[in-house]
Amino acid sequence: MPWATRSADALLRKEHTWLPALAPRLPLPVPVPQRLGEPSARFPQSWIVTTWVPGTPADHAPVTRGAETATALAAFLTALHRPAPERAPASRDRGGPLADHSEGFLKQLASATELGLIPDPDAARAVWEDAASAPGWTGPALWLHGDLHPANVLTADGTLCGVIDFGDLFAGDPACDLAAAWTLLPDDTADRFHAAYRPAPDAATLRRARGWAVGHAVAAIRIADAGVHGRPGGKPTWGPPAHAALRRLIATHR
Repeated sequence: MPWATRSADALLRKEHTWLPALAPRLPLPVPVPQRLGEPSARFPQSWIVTTWVPGTPADHAPVTRGAETATALAAFLTALHRPAPERAPASRDRGGPLADHSEGFLKQLASATELGLIPDPDAARAVWEDAASAPGWTGPALWLHGDLHPANVLTADGTLCGVIDFGDLFAGDPACDLAAAWTLLPDDTADRFHAAYRPAPDAATLRRARGWAVGHAVAAIRIADAGVHGRPGGKPTWGPPAHAALRRLIATHR
């Protein structure tokens, strides 16, 4: 039952329309919509009933079985990343060339740097600039989760056991989701993920994926810091995985 997001109605209707058809082919549990409730005097927004997916969000229970999780995540995204129909939803803000987001990324990076949150902003900027200069996606628009950060995947016994929150579901460049190799997986497991994902991503797609990953990491670090400083919207549990992702991205770019 959404309470604050102005776009919640559109997001819930998107999940209700598309996810039941996608879920049967996915190798991990996802919340399958069962009923969409309409706004009323009792509750002024749309609401949805879905199946329950057991597990703990990865920002509270990080992955510890990296090799197994890399293989499971690759299988999940291989199954999801299929050509979408023409009427599939477009992204709200993650479609199109990565370079279109450079201004926003640099503003977030500058803000986080001023707060002392980014230990090596020049290296983070270098990762982004390399990604933004990579050739764009020329394949068909593929189904994407669109928001694969640690709070939207579930773990049990140290490995991936479910994926939730498909409100950003859209069709586009798979690089957006492939960023999860750095944002969700432990050190030294990205190569295993890329080897298991099909079709194998080309060099340009991996460069764009790194750009999405560094953008997601910087954004999550700023959101986490809001909680540390007592400002509304802070999510302190997002900080450790975001800092780890940024460290991995910088280390492997050098």
